[in-house]
Amino acid sequence: MSSLEISSSSYNQETKLPLSPPLVEDSAFETFGKDMNEVEEKSKDIIKLTSEKLSIDEVSRLVISPLCGAISLFVGITRNNFEGKKVISLEYEAYLPMAENEIRKICIDIRQKWPVRHIAVFHRLGLVPVSEASIIIAVSSAHRAAALEAVSYAIDTLKARVPIWKKEMYEESSSSWKRNKECFWATSD
Repeated sequence: MSSLEISSSSYNQETKLPLSPPLVEDSAFETFGKDMNEVEEKSKDIIKLTSEKLSIDEVSRLVISPLCGAISLFVGITRNNFEGKKVISLEYEAYLPMAENEIRKICIDIRQKWPVRHIAVFHRLGLVPVSEASIIIAVSSAHRAAALEAVSYAIDTLKARVPIWKKEMYEESSSSWKRNKECFWATSD
């Protein structure tokens, strides 16, 4: 998140009025001298595969836009059970170059299907304890329908196409790698 810093040199020392509009670091907006309906803003696709804990607030802030009235989120978290077994954590692995490339393709697909502004896809790798987020997908758009449909498409398509593997760690010291049933490249049993 960028902070706004205004130095005293930005002001006329006699009148204390701004000499020119203060600069905001890392701003994606060009608003000075324009009506809010004319705001220029570049669309962003933010993709992150990380071993760090995911923050819902951080990801949702990344897609905020004054041009948008909707932000839709999908947050996938580790649940404590699967088929009657007590799950203590999940472990994720990915083939990073291919995973990032496939997520970029999903973002392109979304932009061709819906009028969205920003897309953020963050996926956790490594161990993810119960109740922590494994994935956060955020999409902003002018209206809710596009954002909701885009988020649903993103998670369904990600699970089907992106090479990310999940291992469930059980309380009784066993574990099991899981195949995404939605995945087109997985072999059938």
